[in-house]
Amino acid sequence: MKAKVIFTAWMLAVLSPLQAQQPEEHYIEVTGTSEIEIVPDKIHYIIEIKEYFEEEFDGKSKPEEYRTKVPLEQIEKALRQTLRSIGIPSNAIRTQEIGNNWRRDRQTFLVSKQLNLTLKDFQQIEEIVRQIDSKGVSHMYIGELENKDISTYHRQGRIEALQAARNKAAYLVEALGKGLGNVLRIVEKQDDPAVFGWQSPQSNISVSNAGSFDQYRTIKKRYSMQVRFEITDRF
Repeated sequence: MKAKVIFTAWMLAVLSPLQAQQPEEHYIEVTGTSEIEIVPDKIHYIIEIKEYFEEEFDGKSKPEEYRTKVPLEQIEKALRQTLRSIGIPSNAIRTQEIGNNWRRDRQTFLVSKQLNLTLKDFQQIEEIVRQIDSKGVSHMYIGELENKDISTYHRQGRIEALQAARNKAAYLVEALGKGLGNVLRIVEKQDDPAVFGWQSPQSNISVSNAGSFDQYRTIKKRYSMQVRFEITDRF
């Protein structure tokens, strides 16, 4: 037993200096970010139409006196005529959703429909707002903005974020009299939903405040890259 204890102690004495000789890993980890604004070449504009009563707009009738319902087909036909006069073809309009709502008295259903318009620019939206008959229109808002070269912009944004990370790490270690070595790890951070998945800029744009969509004229993307660099003793 005594010999076994001495042998174990000798092994520990040999291993400890060997382990102490292993170099510690020196690194710096930083996050680089970039932002890109993209001008859309395709705009999805949502118009929701809903049946209404003519008496709602006569300025004198009370809700319990509403009798003359304007059917959804009539509202949609007039809307499509207006859109055609603006230069929006029928194949740029698709039905997105159909539903119905109880009238306030809970005795009559009012049918509604959402139309998704594919537009080329924001001037078409401005024309729609100017010419559309607001009766029968319950909501109008921007749905999704697209650009056919979006993948190229994603690539550019990620590269710029990586370059920003390297620049940040370089001046930080330089302040300590050190230099940057190899890249040890790259992680694309996904804490910003606007970066890796489209999040539609929703807006409760109504006919009366349609000008408020100015802030949605571009697609804004933010990219974030976490990078670990080896720290060296040379610049």
